[in-house]
Amino acid sequence: MGRELQKRKNRSSRPRVKPKVLGRTKAGKKKVNFLGNETIAQNWDRGLTLEQNYKRLGLSTKLNSSIAGPRKIKGRSEAIPLQHDSLAIKANNLQATTKPQEVRVERDPDTGRILRVVQPDADQVNNNPLDDPLNDLSDDESDLEEAENSNNIVSQLEAQAAQEAEIEAKRKRPRLQSSREEEWIAKLVEAHGDDITAMSRDRKLNTMQQSQGDIARRVKKWKQKHG
Repeated sequence: MGRELQKRKNRSSRPRVKPKVLGRTKAGKKKVNFLGNETIAQNWDRGLTLEQNYKRLGLSTKLNSSIAGPRKIKGRSEAIPLQHDSLAIKANNLQATTKPQEVRVERDPDTGRILRVVQPDADQVNNNPLDDPLNDLSDDESDLEEAENSNNIVSQLEAQAAQEAEIEAKRKRPRLQSSREEEWIAKLVEAHGDDITAMSRDRKLNTMQQSQGDIARRVKKWKQKHG
């Protein structure tokens, strides 16, 4: 009977209702509530992806990759790169050389004659043909401002985390022993001294059959208060 119902469901034209998973996007990825933190919400750019926003804010999306260090790329030299000076004139710029350039040629399909030579797109043309070192200073300044902004955001988040940890530590108060519990522990210590095993086996005083570990913790806390 159950198999027939299943076949009838498969033949039915009614769309199947899939349960909606809360907290997930259409692609099945987990939604990120970036508005939960006020500092991140104020500096979040909705036009960027999650990874781009995290990189701009100086954060990391994967803790494991940060702990293990940057991934090594095969074939790349491990030598320490020299410090780049934006105002230095490159040696290869002293001699003017003509570099070959690729173009597209349109030919006549019948005769094979060249009809038109198509130059490369405008976005492929070098915007700095003279290699002026001052041309990239504006980009370097914007990158520096972005790095300083990310460092400021990270310091704000660290200060907020430290403040919340301090508040949480003040809220958690250690459990205090009641007067009846202290009286019970005092009787156990008076009868058996430091023998925790004898305390746990004493059916007259240990009526609730507390374990050795539980009694040891209670005795330790009692001794810290009463010496």
